[in-house]
Formats: sequence, C-alpha cells, structure tokens
Amino acid sequence: MQVGQILKSKAQSGVVTITPDQTVGAVAELLSSRKIGAVIVSTDGRRVDGILSERDIVRELGRRGAICLEDKASQIMTANPVCCEIGENSDEIFAKMNEGRFRHMPVVEEGEMIGLISIGDVVKARLAEMAMEKTALEGMIMGF
Repeated sequence: MQVGQILKSKAQSGVVTITPDQTVGAVAELLSSRKIGAVIVSTDGRRVDGILSERDIVRELGRRGAICLEDKASQIMTANPVCCEIGENSDEIFAKMNEGRFRHMPVVEEGEMIGLISIGDVVKARLAEMAMEKTALEGMIMGF
C-alpha cells in the first residue's frame, strides 16, 4: 500500500504543528490533551523544520529533570527528520522507521508537508493488505 492510500484512510484532522519557540512544557500539554505522540515543528506551518515526540521529552526529562520543560522546542526537537512522499510504499516506510527507531514520519510533496503517518498507520495498512491476500488465497483454494 502506498503512503497516499494510507493518508486517505486516516481521519483527516490535519497535522498538529508548533513553532520552534514554544516551550517543551507547552508541547507536553498539547501532546497530552490531543492524545498524540508527536508534533511537527514548523516556522510557517507548511515546511518541516523538525519533529518533537513524547520520547524526546521523556529522554530529556530523564537526563536533565523538569528544568527542560522551560526549553524551547527547537532545543530538543529532531531537526531535519526523515520524511516520505505519497508514492512510497508501506514496506519502505516500515523499514525506514524500524532502521531509524522512530514512530512518526512527515509526508511531504514538493517540499511542503501534506500529512503525518505513524508506525500504527503503517501496521494497520499492512494488516489490511494481509487480510485481502488471505481472502484471495482462500478463494483460489476453494475454487471461487
């Protein structure tokens, strides 16, 4: 399944973005209230400057303590995150996420962000493909 199909299957509520100058504490509150695992850091809401995840915040909390909540998002974000395009397939995306050990990937087209996919989205897409393959194989075996 291609990234474009994965995006179409998601409930479209837009990508949550923050500006680089927002505090880590404010970002943690946003992640909690929206029940999401990551936000895109962007100065203009269209281009991806970075990504900040729950994991990033927890790592920094463990390393430095609560003082990091006063930092700017730009200080602990992952700058220039790995992105994908709508034509890539789910197996390629899964491999990139697994190799890079991250769970969220911005989707860009001509340098502008058009979506965000998570490892859960990729797994869901792969499970749907497997279910269709199973049904097709069963049909072939049964002679349908």
